[in-house]
Amino acid sequence: MSKVSIEDFNAIIASELPSAADSGVYLRSIEPGKAEMVLPYSEHSLRPGGTIAGPFMMMLADVCMYAVVLSLLGEIKLAVTTSLNINFVRKPANTELVARGSIIKLGKRLAVLEVSICSNDDIVAHATGTYSIPPTSGS
Repeated sequence: MSKVSIEDFNAIIASELPSAADSGVYLRSIEPGKAEMVLPYSEHSLRPGGTIAGPFMMMLADVCMYAVVLSLLGEIKLAVTTSLNINFVRKPANTELVARGSIIKLGKRLAVLEVSICSNDDIVAHATGTYSIPPTSGS
């Protein structure tokens, strides 16, 4: 069972991640080591040329990684991104984007993750990242 619920994580987005909340992003499913986020389609997320801008996909990947980390560790506010790499594979359709994230390795101080971002079931971007996990008391 995930250490954070869908409702709790969506509340974190609403109260503590205002730029993500403004985009309408939300957590659809979560289980230990896995999360699925949705970025609803909006004309506000478009770049010149009429496609969804890369920074919106990067935000989606990063928030999805955060959900994966919290699914394993519980609500740790100071778990932070230390690296994020994204490859844009193809132009997404003008529809919602779905991010599916999973843990690659969870260590004592670092978590390594990956996220596939899909548009109409086609992968449009793939991201990998590392999160720093703050020390717990006594470590």
